[in-house]
Amino acid sequence: MEIEYLHTMVRVRDLQESIDFYKLLGLEETRRMDSEAGRFTLLFMSPPDQENAHIELTYNWDGDTELPSDSRHFGHIAYQVKDIYGLCKHLMDNGVTINRPPRDGRMAFIRSPDNISIELLQMNEPLQTSEPWISMENIGHW
Repeated sequence: MEIEYLHTMVRVRDLQESIDFYKLLGLEETRRMDSEAGRFTLLFMSPPDQENAHIELTYNWDGDTELPSDSRHFGHIAYQVKDIYGLCKHLMDNGVTINRPPRDGRMAFIRSPDNISIELLQMNEPLQTSEPWISMENIGHW
């Protein structure tokens, strides 16, 4: 049996807010489909040069009242990053809460505007532990 990963789909309440958030992570829009008849947009984003690692943002034009208040049942989306401290600082500078700071130089968790849990993992070996990360407490659920 042969299997190929296609994408992870998440429903979003505000398409532009979600696009802006995933762009902060470095993802780029790779494809978009607007369905007038179905009244929805499917927007695919992926890291540069990784066109097979899509996240599909599904936006219902008439609003989506079925989004759960806590999407933790979904699990999480994970991305490997070159500099976890640099990315976390960039995210914080742009108003993103670091729910589980990278105290160990290896792992952090954040939430998207739609409450999707996102794990960030340091590429290769963990970075040397340092402040302000060591002293940062968890915030909310991750």
